[in-house]
Amino acid sequence: MANEAILEMRNITKKFPGVLALDKVSITAYKGEIHALCGENGAGKSTLMKVLSGSYEEGSYEGEIWIGGKQQHFKGPADSEAAGIGMIYQEISMHLDMSIAENLFLGRWPKKGRFVDWKKLDADARKYMEMVGLTDVEPSAILRQLGASQQQLVSIARALSKDPQILVLDEPTSPLTSREADKLFDILYSLRNRGIACILITHKMDEVFAHADRVTVIRDGKSISTRPLSETDSNQIIKDMVGREITNLYPKEEVPIGEAILEVRNFSVPHPTVPRRKIIEEASFTLHAGEILGIAGLVGAGRSELVNAIFGKAAKLSGEVYIRGEKKEIHSPRDAMRDGIGLVTEERKVDGILMGMSIAQNITLPNLNQVSRHGIMNLKKERGFSQKYFDALHIKAPSLETLMQQLSGGNQQKVVFAKWIAQNPLILILDEPTRGIDVSAKYEIYKIMVDLARQGMGIIMISSELPELLSMADRIMVIANNRISGTLNRDEFSQEKIMALAAV
Repeated sequence: MANEAILEMRNITKKFPGVLALDKVSITAYKGEIHALCGENGAGKSTLMKVLSGSYEEGSYEGEIWIGGKQQHFKGPADSEAAGIGMIYQEISMHLDMSIAENLFLGRWPKKGRFVDWKKLDADARKYMEMVGLTDVEPSAILRQLGASQQQLVSIARALSKDPQILVLDEPTSPLTSREADKLFDILYSLRNRGIACILITHKMDEVFAHADRVTVIRDGKSISTRPLSETDSNQIIKDMVGREITNLYPKEEVPIGEAILEVRNFSVPHPTVPRRKIIEEASFTLHAGEILGIAGLVGAGRSELVNAIFGKAAKLSGEVYIRGEKKEIHSPRDAMRDGIGLVTEERKVDGILMGMSIAQNITLPNLNQVSRHGIMNLKKERGFSQKYFDALHIKAPSLETLMQQLSGGNQQKVVFAKWIAQNPLILILDEPTRGIDVSAKYEIYKIMVDLARQGMGIIMISSELPELLSMADRIMVIANNRISGTLNRDEFSQEKIMALAAV
């Protein structure tokens, strides 16, 4: 069964106006394997999967799709689903104001006569919820009330409910805790044992080597390599992805640490969904000029809530902020920006960028006072202003007028950095700055961080990737049980110490 091809995509070529997105890309997946698909942001992975999902119908591309030895002719997503393709997307695509059960079987609700059989719907939902380990909520729970990780588990359960032959997962562990990620891979192993092919799209090399059987690499819209994991290593895969060897993934440099520029004293933050409960209680810490302060903790520990409250993006219950020894009253992001604080948010597509606007417009949006007069935009100034940061951060795009939605995730993140760097902040807060971007873009983001620290900027970095924190931070502060459980200096760093502090 391991060498029986269930899926063949042969010489897929997809063109957009002025862009060759896919150039004769081929991939084969066998029954009962986990097949990793890797490549930089913009390499063509998502376009290839949109062809497979039927989002791009036959005739809009060249090449053939074969499933189980039979050529397929997809006119839309329904045809792809009928052929046994299950898709789990990185961004949740469900109805937030409907229940888990309603979402799982949307369009397929069981009927009793002319009415929905709610009892059967509930029982069927429980079956698939248990399959993904979602046992701490009821099928009747409204999706909007769930956290991002629980919503992701619902989307996985929905795909499994359609009994797919081939399951495609696009960065499925991004919103999951390590325990939930382990549970997900347990599910994939059971599917593999049943002969289902799983295509895993991920930027995480540790996931590829821990769980995949083979890996295919796409670069610049072309098939580069397909290798068994037993016959390769991460350096080779990264070289295939970026076209060159990256010898040091974390370009950390020693930077002089200066005076204390930020003091947070006795900060308490309300829980975002549970009334009369604190998610952060009495947190105090200091940030120095030129320092990268890492913040670690389990998902849900309150890391994002703490920095959002400091920035004035979320409410606080109590606490004080001092910048260079002067107490500041921060009630809104505008106040924080005035006082020299910038925030790269966790969800760039939600509150970091405006997808329908151009690169230039996004860079200048928080800097309108520099490119306008009396409320009137100076377009020449806007182009000159944004061009400086477009060039400095090596943003890959045809021009400044390119819309954000046309950029890869890594280049979108560079634009977010650009708009804040243009503000010349004293303090820059980075919430999961490399989530969902490829290894090459991560490397460039790290270099930007080092350059900013060298210029004397203080950086706070939240990350769920411990190797990233251990490599890039000067100190690591750990949050657990609503409080700061400990802070480690660089000579004290270890994964074991961080996990021990996170689990107290």
